[in-house]
Amino acid sequence: MTAAPGRRSSTFTRLLRHGFTDASAAERLLDSPELAPLRDDPVLLEALGGTADPDLALLGLVRLLEAQQSPGARRELLDTLIAAKPLRDRLLGVLGASTALADHLARHPDDWQALVMYEAYDLHPGVEEFEAGLAEATDPVSLRVAYRRCLLSIAARDVCGTTGLAESAAELADLATATLRAALGIAEAAAPEDAALCRLAVIAMGKCGGHELNYVSDVDVIFVGEATEGTDETKALRAATRLASHMMRICSETTVEGSIWPVDANLRPEGRNGPLVRTLSSHLAYYQRWAKTWEFQALLKARPVAGDLDLGAEYVAAVQPLVWKAAERENFVPDVQKMRRRVVENIPVAEVDRQLKLGPGGLRDVEFAVQLLQLVHGRADTSLRSGTTLDALKALAAGGYVGRADAAQLDEAYRFLRSMEHRIQLFRLRRTHLVPEEEAELRRIGRSLGLRTDPVADLHREWRRHAGVVRRLHEKLFYRPLLDAVAQLATGEARLSTEAARERMVALGYADPASALRHLEALASGVTRKAAIQRTLLPVLLGWFADSADPDAGLLNFRKVSDALGKTPWYLRLLRDEGAAAQNLARVLSAGRLAPDLLMRAPEAVALLGDGDGGGLEPRPRAHLEQEIYAAVKRADGAAQAVTAARGVRRRELFRTAAADIVGSYGTEEQPAEADQGALVDRVGGAVSDLTAATLAGTLRAVVRDGWGDELPTRFAVIGMGRFGGHELGYGSDADVLFVHEPRDGVDEREASQAANKVVSEMRRLLQIPSADPPLLIDADLRPEGKSGPLVRTLTSYAAYYRRWALTWESHALLRAEPVAGDEGLGRRFIELIDPLRYPADGLADEAVREIRRLKARMESERLPRGADPKLHAKLGPGGLSDVEWTVQLMQLRHGSAEPGLRTTRTREALAAARAAGLITDEDAATLDEAWVLATRVRNAVMLVRGRAGDTFPTEPRELAAVGRYLGYGPGHAGDMLDAYRRTARRARGVVEELFYGIAER
Repeated sequence: MTAAPGRRSSTFTRLLRHGFTDASAAERLLDSPELAPLRDDPVLLEALGGTADPDLALLGLVRLLEAQQSPGARRELLDTLIAAKPLRDRLLGVLGASTALADHLARHPDDWQALVMYEAYDLHPGVEEFEAGLAEATDPVSLRVAYRRCLLSIAARDVCGTTGLAESAAELADLATATLRAALGIAEAAAPEDAALCRLAVIAMGKCGGHELNYVSDVDVIFVGEATEGTDETKALRAATRLASHMMRICSETTVEGSIWPVDANLRPEGRNGPLVRTLSSHLAYYQRWAKTWEFQALLKARPVAGDLDLGAEYVAAVQPLVWKAAERENFVPDVQKMRRRVVENIPVAEVDRQLKLGPGGLRDVEFAVQLLQLVHGRADTSLRSGTTLDALKALAAGGYVGRADAAQLDEAYRFLRSMEHRIQLFRLRRTHLVPEEEAELRRIGRSLGLRTDPVADLHREWRRHAGVVRRLHEKLFYRPLLDAVAQLATGEARLSTEAARERMVALGYADPASALRHLEALASGVTRKAAIQRTLLPVLLGWFADSADPDAGLLNFRKVSDALGKTPWYLRLLRDEGAAAQNLARVLSAGRLAPDLLMRAPEAVALLGDGDGGGLEPRPRAHLEQEIYAAVKRADGAAQAVTAARGVRRRELFRTAAADIVGSYGTEEQPAEADQGALVDRVGGAVSDLTAATLAGTLRAVVRDGWGDELPTRFAVIGMGRFGGHELGYGSDADVLFVHEPRDGVDEREASQAANKVVSEMRRLLQIPSADPPLLIDADLRPEGKSGPLVRTLTSYAAYYRRWALTWESHALLRAEPVAGDEGLGRRFIELIDPLRYPADGLADEAVREIRRLKARMESERLPRGADPKLHAKLGPGGLSDVEWTVQLMQLRHGSAEPGLRTTRTREALAAARAAGLITDEDAATLDEAWVLATRVRNAVMLVRGRAGDTFPTEPRELAAVGRYLGYGPGHAGDMLDAYRRTARRARGVVEELFYGIAER
């Protein structure tokens, strides 16, 4: 019957006021014959308006009424609905929150009566009550119907607020327990002969074991089997396996009534590759010998739930001592470091920001933090041994292992995020941890959580707030109690004992916990502003230190920097206010010796780690460096003071380069590690080479100014050679150079030569004077006649020598020659002089090629250090730098005249040009490039970690681990790093043997 326009307008407005979004559709439903008697009933509209989704609730109610078998049944439902508020709230609440349960009620229209009772025992049912609710199920289909009926009552109490998050999760776990028992009963009834042969215990794991299950979740289990008396063990285990498999299928398979949930047994020993059922002794043998830390973490929640409960209790009693000794295991610390990293790589990029469970600030962060602290401290404190996250968090706070305020915030955040997860899953009863994107779904979730003013916006705000709390506290949770223990400022709060603090430091990777705690005490104690700010910073910094290969060094270095700069106002403000600075500092201080050593000599360079006026970590152009150094030279009183200033600039810029390299290699929370390893190598090589050139240019100007005024009596140029000329210097490289001069008009050649030699001698002396700044060693051994020849020659002398005496190796060495300082015109003329030598017009004669090969072979056999593993020598070993560079340089010598692209001093550029010219295949070029980049990175890593140059991997475990972290390998993966290096070098050596040593000419 069509309503009058005025009445329709009034009803339409009322429906909108009660929260309906499609008032027209709601009017049509209210006009349906089933609801005609209650069309204008204010009680019904008020109740519908109180649901999460009034439109959904009304539609579900009409479907339920339509499904009733008779008019009498329909009248009974309507009468009870209006008369009994508890039923009204429960039924409409469920219909407004879950289409899946509305579908169930439409298929089983009498099940609404399960919501009528409101007795005291009905408020908090346990396993016994749920077993009674499932008692009549005799097959998988009837079990699903009974399960949904029980789930209906849990959901009803949940959405009405009768039970809280913890109680609902516990009820879901109890229902799962009863369901597993019923499913096992059905399986045993189907195969009584198997049941007679064995004792089978079902151990709940994960959230079911922890009594904190979701609406839709895999139910994780482990099966333990034993033979009954007089039965062969093998036969018994086969029978138990058949029963266990059938039980899993009963719960997991899809029938006309859908499925219940998957039963997942992959937490068992050896995972899916291991037997489904093991004896107790077999379980113990595995855990004692093979189990990893994560498996003991999983066993925290083990709980016998079905089958032979006595056997299940024996299992738990047997494995629990192993769980609480996990922190004593040899690999516990690296395992913890691996597990502490948020695993977001496998989450699709589009889903990371919608992940409630695995994303940053998600549920997994809370659960993992709590479980880790339980493993560390539960051995000595039995009060922490709860499988339930919120109970364990409460116990940790009570014992002083977690700050009370932090625990309260995490508790609130965890409850909100789990409630949000429950509402998302309840809608369709599907397993998901993704926040939906559709506004209607977000509106329903927000309203179900009590956010009625602006549900969508309020839900987003609350979700982000709670996720932010978790993200902020996740790392601090481990460290704040350590500070409380050493600072001893707050009164009336439980604190970690000295032994508990020591245990935690050891578990987090600190090798010397006593010293670490002393450093913390020095940094955090007191009532000064410095101590207060450091107490705020340290929980986060300690987490970053623990993420490195040497947390002790990171903490010690931070104390040194803070002692030096603590009274400087900008220092702590920089760390507190600039997000990147604190993490960058933590990475730099704990990555090795070189960067901290550079920083300690001038701690004010810490300003470079911020985002502000310090210039950041981007390398400065050579022109800017020269400008700064020239200005310092001009202000200086004498050459010594000028070169001291230039070396100070060099030290600061070396620190900038090293810090940028470390941060780029490690990554930060906001910026992932640089994926292009070649880009990192090029950046370091270019920055260090430019810095060395600028330092030499400034030193040259200082020496000339001090000895001759504005002009030297001879033109003078410095030619970079080797890695210097190739823009490929590493942190520990000497500066390979040639010196060339040309007397000015009217100047005697002898006078000019004396002046040039004095310049060289003074430059070398000033750059090597012991000081707080690292020396710059100048190596001129690549000059004509080597160490026997004069340090400086005129351009004419070079021309005469090269015309008459030049050897093949000298032409080879000149491939890397490039002017780096001094008279630009003279430098250009030198390059014009040597170009015909290094790029011969007719290429190389066969004899010259053979000579180069002989030289290379002799170098391999004679220069490799005694005792070194050739396969791991980054410079001289097979597939190392020398192999790649000599192969590329041979192509340059042979084809450089014809191929302009090969006329470069840079290895990677020359290799790319050779590929473009067809001199090498794409695959071979990529192989050589990868090997060269990796070997260069290894040498840079060794210098960063050890503070001194080296061409082989360190043997000391911490140093090797630090090299691994720099190269992108997590804790415990040093072996993988060495294997990968050998593999890369072996492939490169194969290319070298074909292209460099091969018979086939190219």
